[in-house]
Amino acid sequence: MFDTLSDRLAATFKNLRGKGRLSEADIDATAREIRIALLEADVALPVVRAFIKQVKERAAGAEVSQALNPAQQVIKIVNEELIGILGGETRRLRFAKNPPTVIMLAGLQGAGKTTLAGKLGLWLKSQGHAPLLVACDLQRPNAVNQLSVVAERAGVGVYAPQPGNGVGDPVQVAKDSVEFARSKQYDVVIVDTAGRLGIDQELMEQAADIRDAVSPDEVLFVVDAMIGQDAVNTAEAFRDGVGFDGVVLSKLDGDARGGAALSIAQVTGRQIMFASNGEKLDDFDAFHPDRMASRILGMGDMLTLIEKAEQTFSQQEAEKMAAKLQSSKGGKDFTLDDFLAQMEQVRKMGSISKLLGMMPGMGQIKDQINNLDERDVDRTAAIIKSMTPAERQDATIINGSRRARIAKGSGVEVSAVKNLVERFFEARKMMSRMAQGGGMPGMPGMPGMGGGPGKQKKKQKQAKGKQRSGNPMKRKQQELEDAARREQGAQEGGAFGLPAGQQGKDFELPDEFKKFMG
Repeated sequence: MFDTLSDRLAATFKNLRGKGRLSEADIDATAREIRIALLEADVALPVVRAFIKQVKERAAGAEVSQALNPAQQVIKIVNEELIGILGGETRRLRFAKNPPTVIMLAGLQGAGKTTLAGKLGLWLKSQGHAPLLVACDLQRPNAVNQLSVVAERAGVGVYAPQPGNGVGDPVQVAKDSVEFARSKQYDVVIVDTAGRLGIDQELMEQAADIRDAVSPDEVLFVVDAMIGQDAVNTAEAFRDGVGFDGVVLSKLDGDARGGAALSIAQVTGRQIMFASNGEKLDDFDAFHPDRMASRILGMGDMLTLIEKAEQTFSQQEAEKMAAKLQSSKGGKDFTLDDFLAQMEQVRKMGSISKLLGMMPGMGQIKDQINNLDERDVDRTAAIIKSMTPAERQDATIINGSRRARIAKGSGVEVSAVKNLVERFFEARKMMSRMAQGGGMPGMPGMPGMGGGPGKQKKKQKQAKGKQRSGNPMKRKQQELEDAARREQGAQEGGAFGLPAGQQGKDFELPDEFKKFMG
């Protein structure tokens, strides 16, 4: 959604690189480019004006003029201001002291409230709660049935006593649901309300009546991130007519320009709390302004990536894999079965292209990432599953006739099997070197950065002090001088420059080092 904005901002900052100092003209030109980028992204004009004013004021100040790298300082300012207009700190859900906590969803028809109720229910369930979805949209055809299906898929409870399709009293259903949740030990009630194609008095009155009937702890306004400026107008109307505590952005994976996300928190004064970025029930997460700003500026989102990995990967399995790679056999204990298990774990984290997009610097190869064929992973899995257990344990036995059989069984060319086996050997070798502290030359012992022992010896050889003379007389003189220096050092002081006999006694570290010593 933010691709166009990211590209424009990246091009703007590229022009600043290499400049030792920024003139007023440079700052004006940069501000103008950022203004155009934001307006093209459909950000509200008042928000753009306030944003540019703040950036220009800070860019002209001492923090940039005295900086060693002004371009990086300007990027830092833009990042901080983006975090500000996106809401600042992450806003968490407020839970009731006495369960159940009531969360009411409001918004226009088509914003995705019903599906989002299921996503929020699944997310809360993963946090250790017992949510109950309540069908109070009794107007839209099949809305009740849809909520029941979504609740079943999410594995959460549903309260739908009325058939809907224009039949039933939504206010009464909402009121009864709280008592039902209390009696059945549900600690969170998610009320799905009816929407309209546009703002009207009937919609506002019904939403206000439901709000008054259940006194929700949180009223979340669900807005379609793809409707642009109208999202801000709708949010303002709901804020004034019904009131809400937080915003949920749906369809954040769309190809619209994303101005709603950058405008809504600033204009309404209510923070974005959640974002839905896909069709699956688990394509949903808490909204972090700092992480979103980092993504927009092409700096990735490693924290979200790490969180997804922690949720998906078992610590025990990870340690088991690491032990195989660090074994004395040079990683040969790591088999194609392990390779397949790792691949399937990564798939559980979500779309491969989305995961790659969270990594810093991936904006430069955005087109290649977007063109990734997710089915390649399935083809690789099919090839491995077409092998015998012996072949998966020891890929070196896979000869020409075995490759032909595997290719036929998995529906691919023989060359695809050959390429997979070769890639597996290369990947295993690389992972084993990294696990054992090998890798790139120059930094021994660092994963991916270590030189071999031969290079370390060579460096030690080069570091050995003064060269000895080839002349026997001169060499004898050098040895006598060295012996005299050593003897003098023993009398005057010991190691570390301390007086002889006083090492470790009455020795005080300088103040600046004390903090590192606990």
